[in-house]
Amino acid sequence: MAETRSREKFVELAEKRVQRTLKDIRLIGNLSNRSNYSYTDQDVKKIYAALKKATEEMKARFDAKGETDDELFKL
Repeated sequence: MAETRSREKFVELAEKRVQRTLKDIRLIGNLSNRSNYSYTDQDVKKIYAALKKATEEMKARFDAKGETDDELFKL
């Protein structure tokens, strides 16, 4: 019974968090509008690298069963 509840909670949270993350990624993509924003190629590379690293770390945590190394993003 507890396993069923923990599965339900996982699905509930995963769906909410992934949807929120996908929305935020789309919002980051909106920053590409040069008529509204000024940025350098280096800025874009740093954003991409940070997102890629976070994705790789998330995958590693699933593979390693939960270890973490949180880092703040700064341009």
